[in-house]
Amino acid sequence: MRIAQLAPLAESVPPKLYGGTERVIAWLVDELIHLGHDVTLFASGDSGTKAKLHVVWPRALRLGRKGVDPNAACALLIEAIGEHARDFDVIHSHVDWLPLPVLSRTGVPFLTTMHGRLDLPGLPDVIGTFPKAPFVSISDNQRRPLPGANWIATIQHGLPKDLFRPSYEAGSYLAFLGRLTAEKGPEAAIRIARAVQTPLRIAAKIPRAETAYFKKKLEPEIDGEKVQLIGEVDESRKQPFLAGAAALLFPIDWPEPFGLVMIEAMACGTPVIAYRSGSVPEVVEHGVTGFIVDDEEQAIEAVKEARRLDRSTIRARFEERFVASRMARQYEESYRGLVARKAHHA
Repeated sequence: MRIAQLAPLAESVPPKLYGGTERVIAWLVDELIHLGHDVTLFASGDSGTKAKLHVVWPRALRLGRKGVDPNAACALLIEAIGEHARDFDVIHSHVDWLPLPVLSRTGVPFLTTMHGRLDLPGLPDVIGTFPKAPFVSISDNQRRPLPGANWIATIQHGLPKDLFRPSYEAGSYLAFLGRLTAEKGPEAAIRIARAVQTPLRIAAKIPRAETAYFKKKLEPEIDGEKVQLIGEVDESRKQPFLAGAAALLFPIDWPEPFGLVMIEAMACGTPVIAYRSGSVPEVVEHGVTGFIVDDEEQAIEAVKEARRLDRSTIRARFEERFVASRMARQYEESYRGLVARKAHHA
């Protein structure tokens, strides 16, 4: 099949540092090419891909020139796919709602993977306007705010099987990986680590909008010994960071659509201790790949129990459930279904 992939322009594909969605797109594109498909990626010019690259904007917006209007870049993305839509058998969008008016009028089968939270005002109005637009969720829980959408599949993320090497040795610290925002739970992670008297290493970026939060709530707790901030980590540094941890702390306080870091930890053989929010019960197998908890007290007990989990079993469950090849085959099945439906109606 000739497949178009529409990527967000905030980051390159794959991203230089932080960017879960763009990493998933990169892995999906590579696997689709491995399956024999002709894939074109609509993305920023600093992307690196095995696919044909259609450059929409010179450089990823987050790392590019300051003051650029992101709406201008998105307008060019939508125009590009509108102009070239007929060159493809199916179009796969990862940029939420913006292309729907154009994609709905091209006559080319398309689907949209929703990568973010959906409990936001105004979204039901969009669903009502585009009732036939096909959507893919990345967890069943993600769908709950929009039950009336045309959901055609839930396809959980997957990453390349050999991207991370597992470690079967007990780790010496607790790990926190993600954005330093209140909803991700870094304050809870610090309290949990202190309670069990285990060092905590935080690999995270500080969003500009959260600078005040970081200065007030987190910086006073970071002493460089018991609590260390090591900053953003790229792919090469992420593997030893996660593999060396006794457990990953994921004390979220929001409806997490998927939580890529959980399967990254599992790929390293590292147990996950996560709060029961969003997709967590769909990703973590309680007592096997980690523990699902409801509060800090339960998380503290889970840290004590984490060392008894078999890290080789955690890695094996990752390979069975969360590899990129499985993700690509599921998308391939969805593409074929859309193309077949169009042929039937024609």
